[in-house]
Amino acid sequence: MYRTKYILVLVCVVGIWSALASAQQVADAATIRALEVKWAEAYKLRQLALLSSLLDDNYVCTFEDGSVFGKFGVISYIAKPSEHVEVADMSDLKITMHAETAVVTGAYHEHGISDGKPHDYHDRFTDVWMRVRGNWKLIASHYSIPAH
Repeated sequence: MYRTKYILVLVCVVGIWSALASAQQVADAATIRALEVKWAEAYKLRQLALLSSLLDDNYVCTFEDGSVFGKFGVISYIAKPSEHVEVADMSDLKITMHAETAVVTGAYHEHGISDGKPHDYHDRFTDVWMRVRGNWKLIASHYSIPAH
């Protein structure tokens, strides 16, 4: 009798804990989705302070051509007066949560002017976010040209 009650209580506790963990993952995924949108909008509008606040100090980004930049390099590039982004859209976002880390994959479209020449990029991307001292920070990004 006591064993049955013990097992029943244990099952209830595990079930409640699992439901709470699942709810937290859903909330975290929604936060990450909002941060991705915020990142794209800040990039388009060249809001450098906001962009800097979203990036971890050890952020690393690999671009389509294989070049790799850290936080300072990416911010410096965005700050160039010759760069103007008119469209920065994401689609097909998939967010996978791993405790304090989120992996985001999706499609990215950018249209604008770079060094006086128009550009129109269609990429696939992966972003990795990590909760650092209570705040979500973008720690890595990778862009690639999709195979057609």
